[in-house]
Amino acid sequence: MKLIERFKQAGFAITCEAGPPKGIELNKLIDELEPLREKVDAFNVTDLQSSVLRVGSMATCRLLKERGLEPVMQLTCRDRNRLALQSDVLSAATLGIENLLCLTGDHPTLGDHPQAMPVFDLDSVQLLAAVKGLMNGKDMAGNDLEGKSPDFCLGAAVNPGADPLEPQIIKMQKKVNAGAQFFQTQAVYEVDKFADFCEKVSDLNVPVMAGLVLIKSPAMARFMNENVAGIHVPDEIIDELAAVPKEKRVLKSLQISARLIKQLKNLCQGIHIMSLGWERHVPALLEMAAL
Repeated sequence: MKLIERFKQAGFAITCEAGPPKGIELNKLIDELEPLREKVDAFNVTDLQSSVLRVGSMATCRLLKERGLEPVMQLTCRDRNRLALQSDVLSAATLGIENLLCLTGDHPTLGDHPQAMPVFDLDSVQLLAAVKGLMNGKDMAGNDLEGKSPDFCLGAAVNPGADPLEPQIIKMQKKVNAGAQFFQTQAVYEVDKFADFCEKVSDLNVPVMAGLVLIKSPAMARFMNENVAGIHVPDEIIDELAAVPKEKRVLKSLQISARLIKQLKNLCQGIHIMSLGWERHVPALLEMAAL
C-alpha cells in the first residue's frame, strides 16, 4: 500500500527503519520486524546507511514485500549516476515496490570504504523530478517509456533542527514541486522547535513524519549532538538517562521516547522510528506511546 493512501485514510502513519545486514543472511532482520506487522504501516529500508556496505535496499524491500510487510525503499544519489538511478526506479516498480524515499546520501568518506568514489550525478530534488518524469512516461533524456509507467508514493527528507532553518524550508518547497508527497524528518528531541517548524511549513500541505532515534546511552546522545547536524538532545534528557543504572537504560530510553511521541503526534502526520538495532523494543514503545 502506498503511504499516501494511509495518510488519506487515517491522517497518521507509523514507520520503522529497517537496516539491512552486512551480509546475505536476512532472516534475523525479518524475524525482528515480524512482531511489528500489525503495529506499523511500513518499514523504511536504508540504502547503505552511513555509507557502510550492506545488502541493498531493493532486494530487502522485495523480501519484505513477499512476506506481506510494506516497504519504503530508500534511494540515494551517492553511488549511482542518472542512468543507474532511473534503472533502479524501473526495477523497483517491476518488483512491486510502491514507496520511495529519495535522498542525496552520506558521503563515502563517512563509511567503511572511504576510498570509494562518490557519484552525486543528481541531488535529491533532481532525483524526485526524475522519478516523477518516469511516472509520467518519460526518462530524463525525454524518451518515452514502453508500456505501463511506474507509480510510486514519493517521500523526501527534511531537517527541522537545522540552523538556519530557512534553506531547509526553501529546499522542502523545491522537493514538493518536484513530486514529494510526504516528508520524513531528522531525529527530533526539541518539541517547541519542531512545533515552530510545522507552523512555518503548514502551507505546503504535505504530511510530515517526525523522526525519532532511540537513544541507547548518554554517550550516544552526546555523540549525536557533536557529530550530526541539526540534532540536539537537550541536557535534561541526557541527565535523565544518565541517572539510572545501565540495566535500566532500555526502559528509561523507551519512556523518554514514548513521552516525546505523545508530545509530537499532535503536531505532525506521522512518526518514523529509527531503532538502530532495537527493533525488538519497538512494540513496547508503541504501546507505551499509545499508538
